[in-house]
Amino acid sequence: MKRSAPMINTARLMMCAMRPEDFERFAEIWRDPCVVRHIGGKPRTRGEAWDAFLRNAGHWQMAGFGQWAVFLQANRKLIGQAGFFYGNRCLGEDFDTFPEAGWVLAPEAHGLGYGHEAVQAAHDWFDRIMPGPLVSMIDADHEASQKLAAKLGYKLLRQTEYRDSPVKLFRRDGPPARN
Repeated sequence: MKRSAPMINTARLMMCAMRPEDFERFAEIWRDPCVVRHIGGKPRTRGEAWDAFLRNAGHWQMAGFGQWAVFLQANRKLIGQAGFFYGNRCLGEDFDTFPEAGWVLAPEAHGLGYGHEAVQAAHDWFDRIMPGPLVSMIDADHEASQKLAAKLGYKLLRQTEYRDSPVKLFRRDGPPARN
């Protein structure tokens, strides 16, 4: 399935496909120890960041969905990424067969509501275009991401270990009822 990343605008954010000129900032974000603290714990080398950058771009072509680059509308600064991917993590049929949601923000964007705004917009798109179950793997100690997942309708599937770290696996069968 071929699909390019659609542009999504929210009140404060612009979400679009990653472009070659975004790589330096992407690598800078993934090099930050605060960013990876709950995602494997080890900053990515430039080569590892490049592999992930290319994987993000290719995912749209292969699966019809992927991760968006998240920019602040005010200054067009890349602050992270949000979207979906197939992780193929060998965590079981109840997890690996579904698209996985993920989000990453630079430390200066934490605690300002940008994560919720970006991830909600990504989920709204997914629910319209490719409705169905989604999963997410979150570090067992990462309470902020767990709260965000709950707001989006994710329910705990189970706790396990991934690469020797405790994680919680979540599943979302559709959007939560809105009040």
